[in-house]
Amino acid sequence: MPRHRSEKMWLRAALLAVLAGLAACQTKPKLPPGVTPTITVGPALKSEEWKAVATAADEDRLARLGLAWSEALADANKTNPADVRREGPLLRPRSGLARPEPTPGSYRCRLFQLGRKTPKSRAFESFKPFFCYVQVDAEDQLTFTKQTGSQRPSGRFWADDDTKRMIFLGTMANDPREAQLAYGTDGKRDLVGTFERIDAFRWRLVIPWPQEKSKLDVYELTPVADQPQ
Repeated sequence: MPRHRSEKMWLRAALLAVLAGLAACQTKPKLPPGVTPTITVGPALKSEEWKAVATAADEDRLARLGLAWSEALADANKTNPADVRREGPLLRPRSGLARPEPTPGSYRCRLFQLGRKTPKSRAFESFKPFFCYVQVDAEDQLTFTKQTGSQRPSGRFWADDDTKRMIFLGTMANDPREAQLAYGTDGKRDLVGTFERIDAFRWRLVIPWPQEKSKLDVYELTPVADQPQ
């Protein structure tokens, strides 16, 4: 038999053996009578809901939350270390507790701005208390609104896979006469943040990389003793 013919026959036999092996691998296992194969799908991730609403820019800001804390506190501790320590868990990263959902009602709020975003901005700044309000909207979702002052953030809280926090998506009104825009309408006014409970009847809203002069804005919320009826 010519050599080239024998080589062809050998290659053909080898190819048939490989194909037979592949066919055997694709053979479905036999199930016992009456047994039907099923596919179990786990519950949807909570983060899928807020990520379907958040802009790409805000997802990026939230992904860099740890960096915002690090840089903002480094700046603030250079100039106001005693002020930072005085606030305890309010200005401490990773201090969120279980069950972050707030009770609807009126709150006394304070704002702290940390970190220099520009050479002229302050590394630490605190503001006089003001009032803000948490309520449930028509879609049964918790919302936040700053009621007084020139700058009035407002938005919705969303459940997250991290059970110690909620996600805030909102907008900033820079004038008392200015109407609040829907989130996603103007990227320069959009806000993203985390909402956490840090003590009994004490919460915080943390905004990383805000649009203005700081690297991190922290709002403290404590319930008003005499709630409006």
